[in-house]
Amino acid sequence: MIPAQLEYHRATSVDDAIEALGRDDDATLLAGGHSLIPALKLRIARPSVLVDVGRLDDLRYVREDGDRITIGALTRHAQLAADPVLERDCAVVARTAALVGDPQVRHRGTIGGSVAHGDPASDLPAVLLALDAELVARGPDGERTIAATSFFTGPFETALAPREVLTEIRVPKVERGVYRKHSRRAQDWATVGVAAVVVGDVTRVALASMGPTPLRADGVEAALAGGDGAAEAAARSDEGTEPPSDVTGSAAYRAHLAQVYVRRALEQL
Repeated sequence: MIPAQLEYHRATSVDDAIEALGRDDDATLLAGGHSLIPALKLRIARPSVLVDVGRLDDLRYVREDGDRITIGALTRHAQLAADPVLERDCAVVARTAALVGDPQVRHRGTIGGSVAHGDPASDLPAVLLALDAELVARGPDGERTIAATSFFTGPFETALAPREVLTEIRVPKVERGVYRKHSRRAQDWATVGVAAVVVGDVTRVALASMGPTPLRADGVEAALAGGDGAAEAAARSDEGTEPPSDVTGSAAYRAHLAQVYVRRALEQL
């Protein structure tokens, strides 16, 4: 199908993008486009103004910043997968990026686009949630920092305001982290994804495709804090979750997969 008629604006800066978003309530941002363009073709999305930020190279970086790493929102998945700073100090982000989609997606898709899209089956949002990452957004009222635990608000919904642009993601340095997922084909969305990281003395676990947003596995974390082993903690993987039933699996199947993959992730840690 052909997208509905819209106005196209190529942003020259973040401030220019913010100004362009203010032209109409139905304006939307375009980064890598791998989620938005299919929605436009099917007319699931029908913005009046398309603001293209894909050429803002100043939002494409990975930098060491004390005890954390800062990532520009337009950094592509392939760049994350190959970045030496991430591989050394937060390898779980690099190795998860290497699992996203296929090579075409990884060379065009961006971490910011993936996060701002808010798909509960996405890989990197679950990892950022487990890491307690911070997300930086800039809008007409200035810049603000949003905790990953508050960022994802519903299916394909986030805490970003209509005229805000996600500019940066901040993650802590961690020595141990793993992301495991089950999917029908290598390039598919996760039927279930599990991120497990050790930050300090605390093990954090987050789940993809187990509810309307990426979720922290509170029951698993509580069990681990109480001294339970991987198998015992994994038995609590579906506590507080709302797994969907769709063509990739039923809710019961997802609940079972969550226990299997949480156990494997914890054992790998």
